[in-house]
Amino acid sequence: MFGPQGPTLRELAVQALSSVERGYDLLAPKFDHTPFRTPDEVLDAVAKAVEPLGPFADGLDLCCGTGAGTRLLAGVCRRTVTGVDFSAGMLDVARRRVRPAGAPRVGWVRADARALPFREAFDLVVSFGAFGHFLPRELPGLCAQVRSALRPGGRFAFPVFAPPRPAHPAFWLLLGFDAAMRVRNALWRPPFVMYYRALRPGALLHELERAGFAVELRALPEFGRRADGSPRGRLVVARRTDGPAPEVSPRQAG
Repeated sequence: MFGPQGPTLRELAVQALSSVERGYDLLAPKFDHTPFRTPDEVLDAVAKAVEPLGPFADGLDLCCGTGAGTRLLAGVCRRTVTGVDFSAGMLDVARRRVRPAGAPRVGWVRADARALPFREAFDLVVSFGAFGHFLPRELPGLCAQVRSALRPGGRFAFPVFAPPRPAHPAFWLLLGFDAAMRVRNALWRPPFVMYYRALRPGALLHELERAGFAVELRALPEFGRRADGSPRGRLVVARRTDGPAPEVSPRQAG
């Protein structure tokens, strides 16, 4: 499926009936041969938009998977880059595939994004394609964890894209996928949390502001505009502001 090097339908079925962590451990060796990997054009557009915001010394790729975003960070951070993910299988693949020569130094940490083992360690955090793995009630804790990992003035950057409209086949494909996942999780344990439409970008931006970020949206011109003139793709740039962080425990929201 997805080509000769991609996973078979049977492998995808086994993954879908596993936990999120186990499922990605199984998928890891073939993940980069699926549409689930963030496309290079998205990575390139984000890198182009992020670079002028620097300089950055230390960067974190949140939910790094096989390291596509980590490569981006290696081009904009001068000292260290860290990839964090809770799938040991994905991290194993990332270690083999992301080996920049010279600076920055790259490291890998196995951890849950809802309980990060970092405090004021980074100037830049990026994330790609991971938010579907978090339920809406987990957003306050997630945003608080990202804020605590950033130094004052540090930035959390990630792309968002305009959802397809009902006239587009992708609208119904994503809606059907989410419906199938809800049925699967109602009937099977452990749950596999991956929803394309459950998380509303507006809710995420609101929680970032509540957590102590100043949030701005920057158009990604590489993806053009919709018929109403709005950008198809935007970069969310959330800057950690000064002042005490709200009291949200890592697991409280989950």
